[in-house]
Amino acid sequence: MILRIRDGILATYLLAIVTVVVAAASFSQAADDLGKDRSDIDKRIEASASVLNEIMSTPDKAIPDTIMRDAKCIAVVPSMVKIALVFGGNHGKGVATCRTETGWSAPAPITITGGSWGLQLGGQAVDLVMVVTNDAGMQQLLSSKFKLGGDASAAAGPVGRTADADTDWKLRAEVLTYSRARGLFAGIDLNGSVITQDKDETRILYGQMFEFADILNGKIPPPKESESFLAAVRKYSSQAREQGQVTQAPLPGSQASQ
Repeated sequence: MILRIRDGILATYLLAIVTVVVAAASFSQAADDLGKDRSDIDKRIEASASVLNEIMSTPDKAIPDTIMRDAKCIAVVPSMVKIALVFGGNHGKGVATCRTETGWSAPAPITITGGSWGLQLGGQAVDLVMVVTNDAGMQQLLSSKFKLGGDASAAAGPVGRTADADTDWKLRAEVLTYSRARGLFAGIDLNGSVITQDKDETRILYGQMFEFADILNGKIPPPKESESFLAAVRKYSSQAREQGQVTQAPLPGSQASQ
């Protein structure tokens, strides 16, 4: 009888130890997974900053200053994967920010998915930059899900820092797309692709879920990890505005000479 009781106590004790060990292992695994996910999005934000800096540092291939000056929102998707078979496919993750009354908003994680129809050979990774040019396009982005070429008109944007990009672009396309390919495939067609809020990465980046519109309207403070990306956006949008002001400023004495 006593032996049976002792065996029961020992079994209970061993079961408790096993339960604690399993729980600890599960917690450790979850912590490792969360740390890896956090590291992934931090790297993605840093890569987005690098993409923007590298594109804008090449004057003859950069986004025109006039477009950066008037941009409502800017989204960057580093290394978007294009799977090019008879019918191509796109999938990528990135971040977006919008202009607010107090500056550029905190970054909102996004996902872009969709297909491009037509014969495409080979597969490659593409760096993508999207510039929202007007309020209508901005409202589509704030909705947290929209289709390029459907809900919002999209077109390949002009290149060259000093290239002409008159206001007709705002009427013809709500989103201008720029790509930098690392393979043989030249150009990119994003019509039909869908942009959505990446809710999983939003929770990871901010520690909880925030609405897409709240982030992009400037209601959520940016995490310190996003500073490099926001610094790049501020640099090129502000630089473009300053250059525009210098260009448009009257020459000294011009009024007196008239």
